[in-house]
Amino acid sequence: MTNINSSVVAIIPARFDSNRFPGKPLALIDGKPMIQHVVERARSVDILSRVVVATDDERIAACVAGFGGEYVMTRKDHVSGSDRLAEAAEILKISEHDIVVNIQGDQPLFAPEVVEQVARPLVEDPALPMATLIYRIIREEEINDPNHVKTVFDRDNYALYFSRAPIPFQRNPDEQETPIYYKHLGFYAYRKGFLLTFVALPEGNWEKFEKLEQLRALEYGYKIKVVLTGHDSIEVDTPEDLKRVETSLSRK
Repeated sequence: MTNINSSVVAIIPARFDSNRFPGKPLALIDGKPMIQHVVERARSVDILSRVVVATDDERIAACVAGFGGEYVMTRKDHVSGSDRLAEAAEILKISEHDIVVNIQGDQPLFAPEVVEQVARPLVEDPALPMATLIYRIIREEEINDPNHVKTVFDRDNYALYFSRAPIPFQRNPDEQETPIYYKHLGFYAYRKGFLLTFVALPEGNWEKFEKLEQLRALEYGYKIKVVLTGHDSIEVDTPEDLKRVETSLSRK
């Protein structure tokens, strides 16, 4: 059943403070601030009716206004991007049944197709609360890297668990067949009503140890649809990552 009455709105959380890279939304890539690259890519996605930056910093707000983008000011004390997303969705008066897509402000080279891919399951199934993206790991060094979150899921593509550890664990490494590993990409789509429910839930036990907030949804019994995408995305956490982005952009 298709929910033709749902609008799809992208919200891009962007904060100035960062332990490893302060002010990174304003870092220049090919002469443009990173947040502008993200907004312009989001604007090219047909399924989106609106693209809004959610920030707590006047410098980022002024930058977004300067290139003609839309923004909302949110509180500075949010623990996570989802909390900022929920506050922005309330400020924007998004309908309970509409779909909110969280686009990370530090992925300036994301393929626009991934936004359609993560939102589509919620458009087609009004009962689905949440969806996210996964990508088959092809770089072996990512398997044991805790910064690349691994995912296991059932036969209907609902998440079973997310972990910084390599899952599944191969008990007998001498076996000829090796597991396929999938990493989680930080794109989420939420039903707006569920987003408010989600951020009101107490921290989960698994979440507390893994520091992965999507585990809260699983622990409280909510389903997360995982969508396999063929598009990887470079996340900018450090100035060195910025150089990787610039190199990738120059090659393209």
